[in-house]
Amino acid sequence: MTLAEEAPEEEEKPRIKLTAPKIPEGEKVDFDDIQKKRQNKDLIELQALIDSHFEARRKEEEELVALKERIEKRRAERAEQQRIRAEKEKERQARLAEEKARREEEDAKRKAEDDLKKKKALSSMGATYSSYLAKADQKRGKKQTARETKKKVLAERRKPLNIDHLNEDKLRDKAKELWDWLYQLETEKYDFTEQIKKKKYEIVTLRNRIDQAQKHSKKAGAKGKVGGRWK
Repeated sequence: MTLAEEAPEEEEKPRIKLTAPKIPEGEKVDFDDIQKKRQNKDLIELQALIDSHFEARRKEEEELVALKERIEKRRAERAEQQRIRAEKEKERQARLAEEKARREEEDAKRKAEDDLKKKKALSSMGATYSSYLAKADQKRGKKQTARETKKKVLAERRKPLNIDHLNEDKLRDKAKELWDWLYQLETEKYDFTEQIKKKKYEIVTLRNRIDQAQKHSKKAGAKGKVGGRWK
């Protein structure tokens, strides 16, 4: 809004109608007096115009001062509103940053816990796997040792034939010797097998007796106690 729009319309200035003074009949006309009166009248009108002009200027200046005061007041209000909004935005950003930092800290803590759990699981798996490998190597070593022992025993028992220089009769004797030896081995194998079966049966019988004895022992102990105390 401009000053011209806010300022009230200038009041219409009164217009003074000038009329020529009437000259009385039969009297002497004093032109100096008429001139003086006209000058006085003009001075009065000029003074009225000047006063009216200055009054209008005074009102315009007052309106201008009031307008400036309103503008300054509005500017101060806007500055205060902007300051309040800036403080609220600053507080909001601080809250967001704090919340983000808290979430990041929780995520980092959770990730560290997960990593620790994974490491423990992997360590446990590694230990289990290492134990499994050790047991497997041990079993493999035992099997290898048993296999080597078996080969050694077979190598000791197996005798070279050396039959290239033998005639027919001696070959028959050699065949009979080998048959007798094989029969002896089969007999020993059968005896060993029966012994193993007998030992297994004895072991199972002993285990059953031990289990029965432990069960009777537990029952007797439970009957001998009343309310957690012996009778």
